[in-house]
Amino acid sequence: MIEPRIDELLPHTATETDPPSRYALVIMAAKRARQINNYHHQLGEGLGLEDAPPPLVESRSKNYLTMSMEEIARGKLKFAYDASAS
Repeated sequence: MIEPRIDELLPHTATETDPPSRYALVIMAAKRARQINNYHHQLGEGLGLEDAPPPLVESRSKNYLTMSMEEIARGKLKFAYDASAS
């Protein structure tokens, strides 16, 4: 079974005007996984960590996507739609 379950993740993608969205969940998880990946690469290269915050939860997984979904499930990330970006 996949953890965390999708029914735990979807409520974190709802906004005041929009219902929960699987598309928003995919975008959130992918962007955060890239940030975690960048963080680990910058650590290895000894660079500054301005652009890549560290993981927000401790995880048994080494998979960055799983880490990002665990952060979403625990409420560490919130979805916000930026209408000016479109």
